Amino acid sequence: MSFPQTLFRLPALAALLVLAAVLPLSAQAQDAAAAPRTAAEIVNAIGEASLREIAELVVELAATGEPAAASVLSALEGGDLYADEASQTVVIVRDDVMFDPVSGAEIGPEGDADLSRIRVNNSLRRDIRTVIGELTLMNPDPRTRSTAAASMFRDADPDNVELLNEAIDAEPDAGVKLLMEQARAASLLQSELEPDEYAAAIAVIADRGDREALAILNAQLANVADEQRPALEQGIADIEQNLALWNIGQNVWYGMSLGSVLLLAAIGLAITFGVMGVINMAHGEMVMLGAYATFVVQDIIRTSFPGLFDYSLLIAVPVAFLATGLVGIAIERGIIRWLYGRPLETLLATWGLSLIIQQAVRTIFGPTNKDVGNPSWMTGAFDLGGLSITYSRMWIVVFAIVVFALLLLVLSKTSIGLQMRAVTQNRRMAAAIGIRTPWVDALTFGLGSGIAGIAGVALSQIDNVSPNLGQGYIIDSFMVVVFGGVGNLWGTLVGAMTLGIANKFLEPFAGAVLAKIVILICIILFIQRRPRGLFALKGRAVEQ
Repeated sequence: MSFPQTLFRLPALAALLVLAAVLPLSAQAQDAAAAPRTAAEIVNAIGEASLREIAELVVELAATGEPAAASVLSALEGGDLYADEASQTVVIVRDDVMFDPVSGAEIGPEGDADLSRIRVNNSLRRDIRTVIGELTLMNPDPRTRSTAAASMFRDADPDNVELLNEAIDAEPDAGVKLLMEQARAASLLQSELEPDEYAAAIAVIADRGDREALAILNAQLANVADEQRPALEQGIADIEQNLALWNIGQNVWYGMSLGSVLLLAAIGLAITFGVMGVINMAHGEMVMLGAYATFVVQDIIRTSFPGLFDYSLLIAVPVAFLATGLVGIAIERGIIRWLYGRPLETLLATWGLSLIIQQAVRTIFGPTNKDVGNPSWMTGAFDLGGLSITYSRMWIVVFAIVVFALLLLVLSKTSIGLQMRAVTQNRRMAAAIGIRTPWVDALTFGLGSGIAGIAGVALSQIDNVSPNLGQGYIIDSFMVVVFGGVGNLWGTLVGAMTLGIANKFLEPFAGAVLAKIVILICIILFIQRRPRGLFALKGRAVEQ
């Protein structure tokens, strides 16, 4: 090859060499551009994106398959996602604490951080809910799948039907599958359907029978066609009938929970009033002292043993029982024993004593309400069918039943219980056979006061702990005791539950105050016909 030819080909060779060097770099750049971003990069990009760009980033984040994607999107939809201007990152803020949105690790208190909330509109919220549904309907955790189905039921969208069909076909859990079918029926109602298909969707929702189902069907009334209206109206009628039955059950439950409170407040009074015939107007103050004993126990635990807070009520029960029991014995030995057989003076003396105790508590603790916290196992609520049951009320009902059973056991199976019953039936005969009736009276009064104290432990969870706490229950306690039968524990149980349930059924029609007045009038009329109450004690002394 001649020199001119070689010289002519040099530029071509140089171009080939340059091209060979550039092509790999270009391929690497394309690979880098095509590589998917991590979840953290996508989340941080949301901080500076427009609403349209956020919608695209939401889809991109869901496509990563990261477990944290659903929680990030939930925070975005709920307004808990913030952009940190200083670090150019995005954080989740809950209860003034910052969290990393991907790892979930706590970053620290919000403090003086320069944060701005990432705002979304209603259209984007709907898109986010749809994406969350897609993420969670196929989640391995059945609770997550059921939550997603419930969310799709509330926010019905015809675009979710195909996704729900796939999830239903793959769902192994019958309960979750039913929720998905209900969500699909609600979504189908948003689209054009034949009358038969419309009626079938209505039937699925009507079988659910709760208020959410009723709201969905009522929303259809405005746009329903004439040929579809009969099925819709029938579905609404079925749900309303079902809700009416559940409302009755709910009122019965509320009545039982109120009755358990009345039982706890009255059961100690039933003992003192029944055995000794003492009209103790300071009984409510024993309840109040039990509530303050709970406050003192929790205050000590908060400051010295915070890890034991969930056990504070269990610790407070024996403390309140002993404290109020000793106060009761002191009252009986110091005041009541000098006034037996003089009911009016006993009433006035105990009423004056109640005022003294209230003022003493105001002096020691102050007149304001005291904070008595709920342990974790008494916090929250759960649904049982159509019933909404709070854990605090449920445990109070259980506690009242346990106290009642233990008291029956003490009175029927122990020596002191036998002596109490002997004194109740015939005091003179009991004294004649060697029973020390003065000490039985003192122990009985102490037992009744102690039970009132543990009633205060329970009431501290549902009422304000203040010096006036006991005044709200003293009249109701006397009504329960008189209505059920003086000195009869079974009568006290039946009386408390009867008055509690009756009160809850009357309240919607008459109001809380008028309902109590109506019940009081009914008890007065009942006592006129049956002076000894529902269950009268039998015995020589009683029958004289």
